Amino acid sequence: MAQEIKMSAAGLKAVQEELEYLKTVRRKELAEEIKEARSHGDLSENSEYDEAKNTQGLVENRITELEQMVKNAVVIDESELSVESVSVGTHVTIQMAGEDEKEEYDIVGRTEADPLNGKISDESPVGHALLGKAVGEKAEVLLPSGHTVEYTVLSIAHSAN
Repeated sequence: MAQEIKMSAAGLKAVQEELEYLKTVRRKELAEEIKEARSHGDLSENSEYDEAKNTQGLVENRITELEQMVKNAVVIDESELSVESVSVGTHVTIQMAGEDEKEEYDIVGRTEADPLNGKISDESPVGHALLGKAVGEKAEVLLPSGHTVEYTVLSIAHSAN
């Protein structure tokens, strides 16, 4: 059985839009590029043709990946989420032990993770450690470097998405 992929309604919509674009627009563009490259003659020494075929393979792989995401998507209804504990779809404010600075994150499914924009996956070390924690609880996080850090959950809210 395939693994569920948790995502917001907005995340699913973005995946569906990318899939539609790749299946309609991008496939046609690549077919034209391949046709154009073929018209240049000898395919054994035609780098344009090779590049277009390689790109076509990458696009087809991405289409397959996106189709699996859509098929296995479980949309999180954020309006029904409890903010009693950290879960996918919640916005959390945390503080590392010994630090003054607070950090804020939206906990999202792996397909929507964007750490630079404050969206961390429930499968990331920090996200996973925070799951199920309530305000005031501490979460120990084993970092990839091998160090363990401790975060305290300061607040939990619905994600703004």
